[in-house]
Amino acid sequence: MYPVVRVQVEKSEAESIRQERHGELEYLTFPALAEFSFIRHLFTTRTGGVSTGDCATMNLSFSRGDEPEAVSENYRRICQILGTEPGQVVASMQTHTTNIRHVTGDDKGKGVIRPLDYQDVDGLITNEPGIALACFYADCVPLYFVDPVNHAIGLAHSGWRGTVGRMGAHMVQAMQEAFGSRPEALITAIGPSICRSCYEVSEDVADAFMWEFPDSEVVFSGREPGKYQLDLWLANKMVLQQAGVTENHIHVTDICTCHNPEYLFSHRASHGKRGNLAAFLMIKEE
Repeated sequence: MYPVVRVQVEKSEAESIRQERHGELEYLTFPALAEFSFIRHLFTTRTGGVSTGDCATMNLSFSRGDEPEAVSENYRRICQILGTEPGQVVASMQTHTTNIRHVTGDDKGKGVIRPLDYQDVDGLITNEPGIALACFYADCVPLYFVDPVNHAIGLAHSGWRGTVGRMGAHMVQAMQEAFGSRPEALITAIGPSICRSCYEVSEDVADAFMWEFPDSEVVFSGREPGKYQLDLWLANKMVLQQAGVTENHIHVTDICTCHNPEYLFSHRASHGKRGNLAAFLMIKEE
């Protein structure tokens, strides 16, 4: 396995996100989500794909200047691990909103083998088996949602705009309304993304978080005047807790994208020269 750098967080080693391997392809899973036999999930790394250059090797984005044939082959390899095929995947169309799409069978393949017919969608929910939800990242925060009672799932992209806009709470509400999900029953995970020691932000971003999360420790003084360090992991955890998710149902990564730029795409570490990682979550077909 790749010698990944882990960030110290307040949780037991048993809860840590774990590395898994399929040939040369490595991916990440949460033990807490893997306990549920009705779903499959993973978070990609840069390994085991066929893309080259700045997108090497496992890029899952068609919009980063990569060869479409390479991206399609990367999807095929990931889908093999999930036990599905690219035509079953439904992709987000992320623009740092808190908009959520209720995905159905009519959406299968959109963003992968079929063109998208929607835009401004950073969150996806479904309760239909066989649909693989996919969202994309290169420092922003992946949010996983599993309802083991009603057999429903959700997947979201939450950058700083999505986090200060409380994307996690919007996802909880959307699953309540669509599937009758109870917040306290949801199992959630905050996936690999940029950690607070790597995420320097400007004063306007810091002010937005201090206004939205008063009396919290999500913002710290930076290394120079007018700069601050932002803890997106803690902010998203607070959003989920305040939305009714119980603390022991929130599982937080200890892997930072910016600490591991050879293993995970990081916009900050690469100065924008990179491909995209992807989070996948699906309900298995019977």
